[in-house]
Order: sequence, then structure tokens, then C-alpha cells
Amino acid sequence: MDPSTTHSTVELVLRDTQSTDTVNCASGQDTIGWMFWKKRRYVIAFLISFGFFNAYAMRVNLSVAIVGMTEVRKTSLDNGTIIEEQDFAWDSKDQGLVLSSFYYGYIWTQILGGVLASKFGGHYILGFGIGATAILTLLTPLATNISITGLVVVRILEGFCEGTTYPAVQSLLARWAPIYERSRMSSIGYIGNYVGVFVSLPVSGFLTVQYGWESVFYFFGAIGCVWLVMWMVIVRAGPELDSHISEEEKNYIKQSLGEVASEKELMDIPWKAIVTSSAVWALVASNCGETWGTYTLLTQLPTFLKDVMNFQVGATGFLSALPYLAMSCTLALSGFLADKLQEKGILTTLQVRRYFNCSAYILEMIFLLLTAHILNPIACMACVTIAVAFNAFALSGFPVNPLDLAPNYASVVWGLSNTISTIPGILSPLLSGYIVTNKTREQWQIVFYIAAGVYITASVIYWFFAKADLQPWAQKSQQQKSQPQISNPTTNNSTYPSTKF
Repeated sequence: MDPSTTHSTVELVLRDTQSTDTVNCASGQDTIGWMFWKKRRYVIAFLISFGFFNAYAMRVNLSVAIVGMTEVRKTSLDNGTIIEEQDFAWDSKDQGLVLSSFYYGYIWTQILGGVLASKFGGHYILGFGIGATAILTLLTPLATNISITGLVVVRILEGFCEGTTYPAVQSLLARWAPIYERSRMSSIGYIGNYVGVFVSLPVSGFLTVQYGWESVFYFFGAIGCVWLVMWMVIVRAGPELDSHISEEEKNYIKQSLGEVASEKELMDIPWKAIVTSSAVWALVASNCGETWGTYTLLTQLPTFLKDVMNFQVGATGFLSALPYLAMSCTLALSGFLADKLQEKGILTTLQVRRYFNCSAYILEMIFLLLTAHILNPIACMACVTIAVAFNAFALSGFPVNPLDLAPNYASVVWGLSNTISTIPGILSPLLSGYIVTNKTREQWQIVFYIAAGVYITASVIYWFFAKADLQPWAQKSQQQKSQPQISNPTTNNSTYPSTKF
């Protein structure tokens, strides 16, 4: 059969199957409407967001709690003598070790999480990752009161469990997110990260002041356990396994993505092609830049505000959260805008990934440098807030990129990327601990200079080496020949191969 005839036939079939509850895959017309809860894929996206809320809340609450744990308090004895007390006499190096220990475990399970998600389903792996972290969070006060070693061990185990979460989400999105909705569904999921930061930082400050630092871990650990129950009851690995999804929605997703690949096909991972792909390494470089900059702020911002701006524990939690409120808002806009620019044919997928990713990093670099030199607390916080808000546009770039390059192996590609990018998560707080020994502004400026340098390096690499078309190694030649071509104006090529998922 003539390929052009097949192409026209497929588009005609897709037009004929369009209904008011679906999105036409070929045209990209969106009729989701405001009642998103009637769309099963968006229920999944919002539950992913709630899961990430818990994951990040449990990850960053220590950044505020540690300020209270090491705070020197003046106490008046019955005889009138005033003494100084603190729960844990940890110096900056000890605190750097504690804050970075999460990543000692996190680095080991990224690739494993991707492989397991491909084999067993992303919903099981994500449930395990966040559920186990919730239980460990509940055990944190007990471990901390035993010794600093106990705290470090628990944090390492938390990182080990959470390391599976991002690859698991890539696996879920590869099965649930239609082509024209990848950016927005990813954005909905990732919003949970920053809402988690926004909520957990001030709440952690409040709980630390009012009820003691132990309450921080009990509170967020309990919420994580509640999410786990909801997740396991509601979510399935893909639409074909969900008994509550409508036939119209199931057919739309199937038409957009293609048939589900067999377990053997999913486990036949082209490792050599993945690790030698320049597009994958561009993704890795961008991820490293994001991790360094983001976790410099996540782990160090409360301490910076206390050291340089002289804010108290409660205020540091609240102020540290403001940038992530701004980011939560801009992230929703970012995902919607990225999809619309592709649907309308204004930008190709590669252009969206490049422009959103690199412009975000450059703007972050500029405002981080301004933060390092502004003495006014209000102006300083404004710069930090703007820098973090712009970061939302990068999340419509590299995190969605594995779905462009290799949807069948997106969880594995992301697992490899996150494994390597975890190294900055380990080094950043450790290096900050060694630099900021006297807690001076000049020492903190060095920390921000380094973050800015990492951002600009990541931008250059991603700009020149990023790709956004389906890679040859991501689809077997027989599948390419046997499957029809669906028109898609958003890719680098004129057609977008319909792949098996």
C-alpha cells in the first residue's frame, strides 16, 4: 500500500472517532473542559502530584527542622542563672553531611526503579517509593535521638526508596499521557514537588516552634501513609488495566500512543544505544544543572536567611517557601503553553524544549547573581523568588524529553539521567558546608556563583546537543515498517511514528 494512502486513511479514522470527550490525535484539538476529574488520565496526574507533594515534603522538611535542632537557646534556671542549650551541637560540616545523606541512597535506585517500573508497572514502584519513605520519616525522631549516625542511615534509606519515584512516573506518563498533553500532564505532576516545598517549609517552621522538631516528621510521615492507601486503591499502570476509564478516553489514548508493548519488548533495553546517545547526555547535563541549583536553594536557603538576613526559625520556613509558591503558579502556565505552541505548529518540539529549558536557566543565573549582591532582605527574597519561578519553564524541557526520545524506555533513560544528576545533590550541600564556615555574606556569594556557573554550563550543552524526535534505537525497524504514520507538526520531522508503549 502507498504510504501516503495509509497516512490519509489513519487521519480519516482518527477524525471519525473523535467525540466531545476526547482529543483528536491528528489535529491536537483539546476538549478536556474544566471537569478534569471525568478524565481518568487527569485523576492519575493529580494523584502523581499529591505523591510528589509528599515526596518533597518529606525530603526538604529537614532543611527547616535542622535549624531548630541545632538552634542555641537561652534558658533561665530556677536560681536565675541563664544557660545556653541546643539539642544537637552539629557544626556546618555535620549539617552538610546530614542534608546530603539523602542522596547517598537516592543515587542507587534510579536505573533500578526504571527497569522495575517497565516490568511491574510504574504505579507499584511509585507506591513503594513514597510509602516506604513515609514510614522511615515516622522513624526519624527515634533514629536522631540515638545518634547522628542513626539519622544519616535513615536519610540514606529514604533516598534509596525515593530514588525509584521519578523513573516510575516516567513509566506512568508513557502509558497515560497522549502526545499533545505530555507537557501539561508532566507539569501537573511536577507541581506537587513545589507545592510540597511551599507547604512543608512554613509548616515545618511552625511545628518546630510550637511542638518541637520531632512533630515535623510525624506530621508529614502520616500524610504520606494516607496517600499510599489512596494510590494503591485508585491507580493502575495503564489505561488498558483501569476498569473505571471510559471507552472513549481509553481509545483516544490508544490511538495517540499505539499498542502496549509486551513485557519482553519493554525489558529488551538497548543499553549501548542509550549510553552513547548525545541526546541522552544533553538531558543528563541539563538535569545536573537543575539538581545543583535547585537543591542548593532547597537545602541551604533557610540557613542562608538565618545567617545573612538574621531571620528566626519560623520566618525562615515561611520565606523559603515563597519562591515555590511562585513556581507552582508558573509551572501550570509553562506546561499549558508548551503544549499549545506545539499544537498550533508555532514551535517544533525541539524548539519548545530548547527555548523553555535554556531561557529558564539563564534567567535563574542572572537572578541568583543579583541575590548574592543585594543587601536588602526584601529585594533579596524577590530575586530568589523570581529565579525559582522561572525554573518552572525548564520543567517543560528536559523532564519531558525522555518521552520524546524513547517513550518505551523513558523510565530507564530518566533513571540513568537521575542517577548521574544525583551527584550534584550530594556535592552541593557538602561543598556549601565547607565554604560557609564563618556564615559571612562573602562565603554565601561563592555558593551562588558556583550555582550560576553550573546553570550556564548546562544551558550551553543542552542547546547544542538536545533532540526531541523519536530515536532510532527506541523503536525496532519491524515496528517502524508495520505501523502507520500520524501527522504531527510539532516534531523535527514531518511525521511522528506511532510507537508501541
